[in-house]
Amino acid sequence: MPNRLQYENSPYLLQHKDNPVDWYPWGEEALQKAKEENKLIFLSIGYAACHWCHVMAHESFESQTTADILNKDFISIKVDREERPDLDHIYMTAVVTMTKSGGWPMSVFLTPDGKPFYGGTYFPPVPRYDMPSFNEILTAIAEAWRTKPDEVQVSGDELTKILFEQPREQSQKATPSKENLAALTVGYAEGYDWKFGGWDRAPKFPQPLRLIFLLEQAADGDETAQKIALHSLDAMAQGGMYDVVGGGFARYSTDARWLVPHFEKMLYDNALLARAYLYAYLLTNNPIYRKVCERTLDFVLREMTGPEGGFYSSIDADSEGVEGKFYVWTSEEIDHALPHEDHNLFARTLYHIPVTGNWEGNVVLQQMNSMAETARYMHLMPDEFDQVYEHVHEALYNYRAQRIAPHTDDKVLTGWNALMLQSLAEAARYLDRPDYLQAAQKNADFLLESLMKDSGLLRSWRQGSAKHNAFLEDYAGLGVALLALYQSDFDQHWYFAAHLLTQQMLPRFFVEGEGFYDSMAGDDLLIARARNNHDSAEPCGSSQAVNLLLLMSAYEGSSHWISVAEQALASEWDFIQRFPTACANWLSGYRRLVIPGKEIAIVGSPQDSLTRQYLREIRSQWRPDVITAVGEDNGNETPALLQQRAQIDGKSTVYVCRNHACQTPVNAVDALQQLLNEID
Repeated sequence: MPNRLQYENSPYLLQHKDNPVDWYPWGEEALQKAKEENKLIFLSIGYAACHWCHVMAHESFESQTTADILNKDFISIKVDREERPDLDHIYMTAVVTMTKSGGWPMSVFLTPDGKPFYGGTYFPPVPRYDMPSFNEILTAIAEAWRTKPDEVQVSGDELTKILFEQPREQSQKATPSKENLAALTVGYAEGYDWKFGGWDRAPKFPQPLRLIFLLEQAADGDETAQKIALHSLDAMAQGGMYDVVGGGFARYSTDARWLVPHFEKMLYDNALLARAYLYAYLLTNNPIYRKVCERTLDFVLREMTGPEGGFYSSIDADSEGVEGKFYVWTSEEIDHALPHEDHNLFARTLYHIPVTGNWEGNVVLQQMNSMAETARYMHLMPDEFDQVYEHVHEALYNYRAQRIAPHTDDKVLTGWNALMLQSLAEAARYLDRPDYLQAAQKNADFLLESLMKDSGLLRSWRQGSAKHNAFLEDYAGLGVALLALYQSDFDQHWYFAAHLLTQQMLPRFFVEGEGFYDSMAGDDLLIARARNNHDSAEPCGSSQAVNLLLLMSAYEGSSHWISVAEQALASEWDFIQRFPTACANWLSGYRRLVIPGKEIAIVGSPQDSLTRQYLREIRSQWRPDVITAVGEDNGNETPALLQQRAQIDGKSTVYVCRNHACQTPVNAVDALQQLLNEID
């Protein structure tokens, strides 16, 4: 008989609706029952694409023996970390403090009032890896609560006080300077793997936020930053973690050389990596970077986009119960997929396809030779190479498509959609891809219509139902993305939606003298108000908020918004200085304070031919510190950057400004070109 999770909307929670465990979703019913019955809470947090979550579910949560212990002695709560990042952050902080490591599935034991006292990640069904079995842990904890409840309660009280109730020390002020920025950037070379690319050894994560920040620095002339970023992007583009057949990136590499991925594909990774490759292309004009960017975006539009325009959260690592089965090959399968002799030789020249495999008897496709080396070996001219490349990969894709595909988590998350929306909008702008612009516009319409309510923004949508109050990352991320879309089509609807989100964000998440919190105040079910200052796989809400405020202040000339951004940076400045590689998006915001901002106002219709020429000139070079507004002065119905500015001689006219101080307006393309050269 299905448990209470049958009424939930999350695919992850629905995966557990038929478990014999008497699961509750997080909420007042479960927490009140724990208090009334004086039972401990077992809190299990994971997500739909998580391989080890599936393993623990099959081994333990589908076991009647385990379920009997849980149902007798615990109130069991299941949480989708993607829907509730606040809960995930609060209890992951506790687990990492207790065990010095973390991950998913997260398994945390709480007192009846929700305070953590013991936890970990995956627990096996039988003793192994120097770990006791899950049932042994359950039995021991239940016995401790029966015989020593005061000690358990004190442990939870003390840990909660240490982690969440200590007064926050004031950080020193972040003094904007290029010297500070350069010094912090130097830290990105420390620990960098110059042999294989990326940071650390294994497992190795792609770190797109670091790459984006380094590319922004490279655009300002930092050669070392450019060298690091391009080296890493080159390494990943070879395949393995990058899906050379279908496009898109897996979550991370299990080895140091990007060969064997942890095969799930996450929306946020692909959104941010597509943007990193876009920026690399704009800096270098290397077509390989453009190809990876477009193939990644095309993959998302093809396989992770719903008919309403929302982008899905993830694609599972497993198919048919086996991790990576959908993506790996045998040598014989390559022969079947590529019966054309030249195509088969091409694939075996470009990729490493040993008969015995390169991972557990199977083949993960990763380039053995460069494209240039393959072209020379095959005696192919560039156009011929591209044609054969496309034929080979189309054949491999069609063959692979006959397999049973992994499950897709089709819920739509506002903050993650915002990351993809921004990447699509910028790719449309710079690559002249109207299909990307249409997809971005459709997504923005969907998010504003389905997740922006009178009461505020919501976090999650699936199959017509939206739920959960949005978090700081949702408000700030969507605001930033809408400004990117505005600069791609200059529809003022997007601009004023971003303006509204900025106004709503401040009273809900900002506390004077403390900075931003990730969740709104007033949730009595939480033991603490969530606050995450790390930029990791995705930007944290606070750093996104800083970027939004500085972008909006450039359009509106608001000194108050600049002041709030400076306060937020100051609240985390000590942490940023100690751990700059964990603060890449913070540093992107700090750049906006350090590098003199450039504001360009084009007074004229976006459809005007002269306006279009101006835009082509502005977009001919990637300038991460430039914002642009286009339109005519309609008072409060336009961004302040356009107000009180007139055309010259009735022609579309450009005002180029730096830190709100404007040069003499011009109405000719060559004059604009000269102004841009002067301020670069």
